Amino acid sequence: MKKWLWICPLMAMLSSCANVEKKQEVASAFERTWWKEGILYQIYPQSFRDTDGDGFGDFKGVIEKLDYIESLGITMVWMNPFFQSPLVDNGYDVSDYRAIHPRYGNMEDFEEMLEGFHQRGIKFVLDVVVNHSSEAHEWFQQAQSSRTNPYRDYYHWWPAEKGVPPYRHSLFDPEGAWEYDAPTDAYYLHTFAEEQPDLNWENPKLRQEVYDIMKFWAAKGVDGFRMDAFQFASKDTTWPEFPEGHEKDFVKWYGMRPQLHTYLNEMYHEVIEKYNVFAVAEGAGSTFQDAHDLVDADRNELQMAYHFETVDMSRTPERYTLAEFKDVFTRWDQAFAEKGWIAIFLSNHDNARLVNRFGNPNPKFRTPSTQMLNTFLLSMRGTPYTYYGDEIGMTNIDMPNIEDYVDVEAKGKYKAALAKGEDIDAFMKVLNYSSRENGRTPMQWNNSTNVGFGSGTPWKRVNENYTQINVSEQEVDPNSILNHFRKMAQVRKENAVLVYGDYTLLQAEHPDIYAFTRTLGDEKLLVLLNFSEEKTAITLSEIDHFGALLINNYNSLEREANKVSLLPYQAVLLKLQ
Repeated sequence: MKKWLWICPLMAMLSSCANVEKKQEVASAFERTWWKEGILYQIYPQSFRDTDGDGFGDFKGVIEKLDYIESLGITMVWMNPFFQSPLVDNGYDVSDYRAIHPRYGNMEDFEEMLEGFHQRGIKFVLDVVVNHSSEAHEWFQQAQSSRTNPYRDYYHWWPAEKGVPPYRHSLFDPEGAWEYDAPTDAYYLHTFAEEQPDLNWENPKLRQEVYDIMKFWAAKGVDGFRMDAFQFASKDTTWPEFPEGHEKDFVKWYGMRPQLHTYLNEMYHEVIEKYNVFAVAEGAGSTFQDAHDLVDADRNELQMAYHFETVDMSRTPERYTLAEFKDVFTRWDQAFAEKGWIAIFLSNHDNARLVNRFGNPNPKFRTPSTQMLNTFLLSMRGTPYTYYGDEIGMTNIDMPNIEDYVDVEAKGKYKAALAKGEDIDAFMKVLNYSSRENGRTPMQWNNSTNVGFGSGTPWKRVNENYTQINVSEQEVDPNSILNHFRKMAQVRKENAVLVYGDYTLLQAEHPDIYAFTRTLGDEKLLVLLNFSEEKTAITLSEIDHFGALLINNYNSLEREANKVSLLPYQAVLLKLQ
């Protein structure tokens, strides 16, 4: 008899001991870790809760809402950058990696917030922006002062006497990624805005600076790192000519250089291993092999892959097909079925709202379709990432005119569209639908004038539907999106099969229902999701008998033998016997 069996109290043997045995089975397939079993909640801090009336969210606002965050059932929080910054790109242009921007508070406020998370058993993930810095960073200020300055090699430069540098595409600047710097008669590289010069990861001194920054925050108790734009960090400094039109396959030409793995391995031994933290990079390369090379345990690099195929599927108002949706998630699951680990997400700060892109924002269907999407998110293998406001079904905000936008990316794309002579009406239609500003409006806490966000005028206009969509209204409704999310989070926590179990797609050809099973040992769950606004049925000849109903976003479920009929956007989890 195994040691753990006989030490179990007699009265609890059938339950707790069975759970221990189940965990033993899980361990044989995957190494169990907190970040695999976690549920992550992303907070965009300037849009969450404002306590000082300046119109921007702050640490004290998060501290006020710690109990709410805990009530969601999440176990990890990722917060977007709050470092000192000129805020050209809402904090993704860092001028001091060890200082807090006064907008959010001070270091004491951060430490109080971090302690509050840890007291509630919630891990904290820091957003580390080290593909580039701000032009206002001391490193760049020094680098700009002279070609012989010790910090010159912290960035990428092209001397003007060599002529025009080989073209490099910028994701934000329609004129390209090289910017002329008159004081030193040279060009510097910026993959994003001109105020965001790219750091030179080929320089070991720069890499050590980054590791020291990560150690600084790890020593404060940060539990993990999200590495922004990191697949682009390594550059070929021989600057070869790229073929015309190469930017249409940006990741292939600008991402995942072989040297990146050397740097990540170095980071692993310098930081990850020493502090027992985890790291996930934004992006996973162009192939499954790229992703595995980043995150397989024996690589000693990163711990989790974060891919963008889902994002690519939903960039325009034209609807994706359910077949495409199934295909993306099934292929990625199959590729990581035996080793490695992936993040599962449908939205974040760089995308429009979840329900607009994958569900149905029509008031008639907004609640069930958001519940259905959250059920999917929390039913898949991988670590689920949910974005603030998606737990209550916040929607896109209508912004038909370019004057409505403050985002540097939106303005850059608009300039590029003008330069190319595009149909601006058609461009604005797509921007209105897909702009990441849709996902950055103030959190809708209640139906007061400023939605409970704060006493001052919010930095971004509040969505007009706040009287119908807010936390206060949903707290008291047992069938709300919010309370459904809480129930689903609890089901995931109680069922290891949803974390580590095998995934099997059923009836890939069904046009409206996404059906799959999760299996771990002798435990098996069935997930049924209706992605349409019509009642539809599925006959599951491969299922002999349905067991207990774990989740249902309606009050009833129509089933007969092995046929199940689902109402519009109905989502159910069933045990199978």
